[in-house]
Amino acid sequence: MLVLSRQKDESIVINDNIEITIVDVRGDKVRLGITAPKEIPVHRREVYDAIQREKRGEKAVEKAEKPPKAVGGEKPAETGQQSHKE
Repeated sequence: MLVLSRQKDESIVINDNIEITIVDVRGDKVRLGITAPKEIPVHRREVYDAIQREKRGEKAVEKAEKPPKAVGGEKPAETGQQSHKE
């Protein structure tokens, strides 16, 4: 982790297109201003973590809903009872 010291109204630049500026410092709180292209999502850590948990939950549901894949040309096993014609 890179640790930098900055004062109010000073900035850092990341990858030529993201700028983080110290907007205000009050006690133990720092307000940051972030300028980034619209295609780059910027979230507080707790919001980002919630989004990731939601994505993992959706993937688990998708996996549970998909039928098993056939292996080596075999057909997946069918469930239920088979009817016999006379």
